[in-house]
Amino acid sequence: MLAPENSAPFSDETVIVDEAILSRRSVRAFLPDAVDDETVREILRIASRAPSGTNMQPWKVYVTKGETKQRIGDAILNSGVRAEKAEWDEYKYYPDQFFEPYLARRRANGYGLYSVLGIGRREVDRMRAQHDRNFVFFDAPVGMIFTIDRRLNQGSWIDYGMFLQNIMIAARARGLHTCPQAAFAPYHRQIRPVLGISDEEIVVCGMALGHEDKSRPESTFRTDRAPLEEWVSFAE
Repeated sequence: MLAPENSAPFSDETVIVDEAILSRRSVRAFLPDAVDDETVREILRIASRAPSGTNMQPWKVYVTKGETKQRIGDAILNSGVRAEKAEWDEYKYYPDQFFEPYLARRRANGYGLYSVLGIGRREVDRMRAQHDRNFVFFDAPVGMIFTIDRRLNQGSWIDYGMFLQNIMIAARARGLHTCPQAAFAPYHRQIRPVLGISDEEIVVCGMALGHEDKSRPESTFRTDRAPLEEWVSFAE
C-alpha cells in the first residue's frame, strides 16, 4: 500500500489496521480447527469498545460450539420452513422490491458465488443446499447469535453494526475469519428454545468464526466495491 503523494509514509499501525479491514470478507468454508474460548472472549472484549449512544452497549451475544451449535442447525433444517418462506416478522433486512444500483450488485454477488461453486442459474436445489450451509455456520467451530432488546430504537441498531464490524476486524487481527449471517433472523422461533433467548430479544443475525478452509472453491470468491465516484461527494 502506497501513501498519498506529498504525505508522510504510513505508520506500521496504519498498515496493520488497513490490512485487517481489507482482508475481511464473508468466508463460507471453515476448517474444523478449534478456537479457544479465551480468544473468543478477547475478540468480544475488544469489539465492545464500539461506540454506542450514551454508552448503552445494546448488544447481547450467545457463543455456541459443538452440540449446542449443531442443535441450532438441526432445529432450523428440520423445521420444514424453506428459506423462501421464512418470515422476516421481527425486522426486514432487505426491501420488498429491489431497485438499482442495489439490484445489480445483489445479482453480481449471487452469480459470482454460484459460478465458483459450479451452480447453474436454474439449479434451485443446489442453491438451496448452499443457502442451508448458513445454518451449520459453514462448518466453523464457533457460531455466534446476536440479539437486541426489542424496546430499543434504530440508533441502537446503528451502534450494533459498528460492534459487529469490530468483531470481524478483531478476528482478522488474530488470523481468523468470519461470516456475518442475517439468514438466522427469520428462524428466531427455532433458535430461541435452544439458547433460552427471551421474547424481549430480537435475533439480529448470526456469525461464523474460525479458520478458513482455503481448499474449497467458495474460498476463491471475492466481491467488488463500487468506486468512490458513485457514492461520495465533497462540498467546500
